[in-house]
Amino acid sequence: MSKSLYQVRAYNVKHGYDINSFLEAYRLLLQRAVDEIWAKIKWVEKPNKNGRKRTIPIIPKEGSFRHHYLRSILMNDWNYSKHYVDSAIKQAYSILKSWRRGYVKGKRSGNKPTVKKKFARIKETLYSYRDGIIKVSVKPFNEYLGFDVSKAWFWTRVPKDADMGELILNERYLTVTFRFKRKASQKEGIAWDCNERSLDGFNPKLGWIRVDLTRLFHIHRVYELKRKRLQSLVSRKPSLNKVLTEYSRREKDRAKDFMQKLTAFLSRRYEG
Repeated sequence: MSKSLYQVRAYNVKHGYDINSFLEAYRLLLQRAVDEIWAKIKWVEKPNKNGRKRTIPIIPKEGSFRHHYLRSILMNDWNYSKHYVDSAIKQAYSILKSWRRGYVKGKRSGNKPTVKKKFARIKETLYSYRDGIIKVSVKPFNEYLGFDVSKAWFWTRVPKDADMGELILNERYLTVTFRFKRKASQKEGIAWDCNERSLDGFNPKLGWIRVDLTRLFHIHRVYELKRKRLQSLVSRKPSLNKVLTEYSRREKDRAKDFMQKLTAFLSRRYEG
């Protein structure tokens, strides 16, 4: 029995509209949403894996706050389509959830996130599409932006049954996303088992497959030894902490590069 998989593609459409004032207004709206949510965050002490207590942020999720209090405050003095307020609230929560994940993992500071880029996320309720023309509402019944995508370079690549999703507007481009179904392959899969120095797979037709992971093991081992040498000196020279952090970053980048190349190779070799 065939299964349906969804694939999402995004394309950029260049425009020449002067929308700086609108994007700046949206940036300030988004920052205010972040500020209001941040003010309601509760910091709770919880023990970590080592038994030590640390402060964890709890982001408010109550409907009365999100859909009533916050929305009401952001609607004040907002001169554009009201649906942008809902878009900003959704984006603000996304920003803070991302910050919280990084903070809990020790990768982000406890400082409030700042919105610097000018962009606007456009929900399906803020635009219409007909005959290759996208109309984006800026002010209800008053102002909109038109984009002709029927002549765009990517248009012939978009499946006819694709659904248009969220748009992202910035000073130079409109990013258009499409979502469509793709039938899953009926080919037999490969069962994989990952070991320290090899990735072993088996398929009834292909038999056993072995992928050498010695290079990946070497990357981790080299940086493990480097960190081990430095860690004995850190107590006497705290500045070496920066070097340790840099070694960790390099190890992560090189391991990630290796894995990306490996997965691309396996995908091409065995057709996903």
